[in-house]
Amino acid sequence: MRKITSGIRADIRWVILTGIQFLFSKVKRFIRWLIFGAMLFFLIGVLRNNWQQVAAIRIDKTGWLFLISSLIVTILAQTWAGWVWSWMLREFKQPRNSLWMINVYLKTNIAKYLPGNVWHYYGRVKKLRDSGVPTSTATLSVLIEPILQAAAAVLMIIIGRQISGSILDKTSIWSWQVFGAIAVLMLLHPWVLNPILQFLGKFEKPPKGVNNFAPLSWKIDNYPVKPLVGSLLFLSLRGLGFCLILSAFTTYNLNQLPMLLSAFSIAWVTALVVPGAPGGIGVFEATAIALLAQPFSTAVVLSAAALYRLISIIAETLAVGIIWLDEKRGKYKKANT
Repeated sequence: MRKITSGIRADIRWVILTGIQFLFSKVKRFIRWLIFGAMLFFLIGVLRNNWQQVAAIRIDKTGWLFLISSLIVTILAQTWAGWVWSWMLREFKQPRNSLWMINVYLKTNIAKYLPGNVWHYYGRVKKLRDSGVPTSTATLSVLIEPILQAAAAVLMIIIGRQISGSILDKTSIWSWQVFGAIAVLMLLHPWVLNPILQFLGKFEKPPKGVNNFAPLSWKIDNYPVKPLVGSLLFLSLRGLGFCLILSAFTTYNLNQLPMLLSAFSIAWVTALVVPGAPGGIGVFEATAIALLAQPFSTAVVLSAAALYRLISIIAETLAVGIIWLDEKRGKYKKANT
């Protein structure tokens, strides 16, 4: 009788848990589409009110040079991000060839625009697992990357506010910036990461061909300062790419650069954390317009944000194409030697 009762209770708990998970997935999807719809509605409204000014914008030869420079800087930033990712694997004592990891990073990066916004992470975890990296370590290394970049963005916002806080005064989030920076930076501390590694290691199965499997020994010894600094440089390059695009439409003083980088960081990290469209499409553009429409015209910011998105996609596609051609050339040479 007791066994029957306990079995019924287990079935009830399973039904309740399954129902909660199903409801959560539906609510999460509804919220994602609601945010995407709101951002799309906002952007359509902005374009409808400013389409004449946008249509009147012309790009001269100097402007095209700025756009080409932005494309080069964006490709460099993505390549750099892949290198920084390889540093994190070294922190976890699972080093892999840096060039190989950069190629994996660039080839999977384009998948972030697929529905779900998780397929680029899945692709990286799978590649690492296939190379012999334990699943828990591979997963954590992939999940830490956006945390590092978010921490870098918050630090850039705070630094920019110290140098030129005019654009951030209207947000009135100085205390939240400091709190957010402390919270995100604490997530990267070995006190937090090592228990997570040990917990995940308990569920780890030995990869094929790996001997002396000891998951409880996986840990990092020091705070990942180098990857954090690398993420700061990555975000600086992405911000510079946006500023170069803006230079194609308007002029600004160098003393406005800290303000622009801070505004870019706010828009970038908002697109990273808000569950909107794949790749943050719509969230970044709407945030950038809200922050920069006053110092610059709405038409200029809208055009710059749209071209920033286009150049980012072109840069990511070109990177994949270059890697594919290089691999094809390598196979051709190997086949003819």
